[in-house]
Amino acid sequence: MNKNIKAIILDVDGVIVGEKIGFNSPWPNPKVISLLKKIRSSGIYICLCTAKPHFSIGKIIKDAGLDNPHIADGGGVIINPLADKIIKKYLIDKQSAAEVINLLIKNQVYTEFYTSDNYFIQQSQKSEITSKHKHILQKKPQITEFLEKEAHTQEITKIMPVAKDENDKQQTADLLKPFENRIKISWGVHPVALPLQFGIITAKGISKKQGAIEVAKSLNVSFDNILAVGDSTSDWQFIQLCKYGAAMGNASDELKKLVLSKGKKSSLIGKSVDKNGIIDMLKYFLKI
Repeated sequence: MNKNIKAIILDVDGVIVGEKIGFNSPWPNPKVISLLKKIRSSGIYICLCTAKPHFSIGKIIKDAGLDNPHIADGGGVIINPLADKIIKKYLIDKQSAAEVINLLIKNQVYTEFYTSDNYFIQQSQKSEITSKHKHILQKKPQITEFLEKEAHTQEITKIMPVAKDENDKQQTADLLKPFENRIKISWGVHPVALPLQFGIITAKGISKKQGAIEVAKSLNVSFDNILAVGDSTSDWQFIQLCKYGAAMGNASDELKKLVLSKGKKSSLIGKSVDKNGIIDMLKYFLKI
């Protein structure tokens, strides 16, 4: 066992969850869960880092026994579900949330917002996107008549606009530019929902990177002793912080180049998620 690695930060979708329903979707392959459980039992922390809410990764955490903090809602929530403990929760201020939601809905952008325990959509926007996201999140949304009105009554950790494709994503991103000094905006994808593009809107300064900083602090582990694995360019936010980094075979070319910049001894490009690439990756770095 490589004693230099004391913690692992893993993106979820495209890393341990793929697009093969029944094989690695909606949950990781049993072989992956078994290895994660073995590693965690050895004393190495395994932190899941995702734009999804914590209730969508709770089964993974429970099945693998990952009793430590995890990063959910793109950094908006740091939580250990097994200990029923929210470590940090960063809220989007109600005025900004309401204005962003109003703008998105007015421009017919499919929009969801999230609290620490639920997510909400507007009745008029219920569609095929709702069904696809229900599969990904493994939970039904709360449906409200007016999303902006509901926003004033909730503690919002994340807003998620969903674009139809890359072109639609750019149009939505342009729409949100006036809010860039008030909120944090990034984008991601999910293997089973392509070509949909998922916006991740969190409170200003809050991201997966900030989430990783909070987790390392909570665990009292140096980034020199952390391995991070991702598949999208946005995952470089937290991989960059860590001494050891890896990218899946299905990762973006840009992320692969960034990961390899860490040097031969500290980086690896593995197999794709649909080939359970994470298994060989973890065995390589941990020497097991």
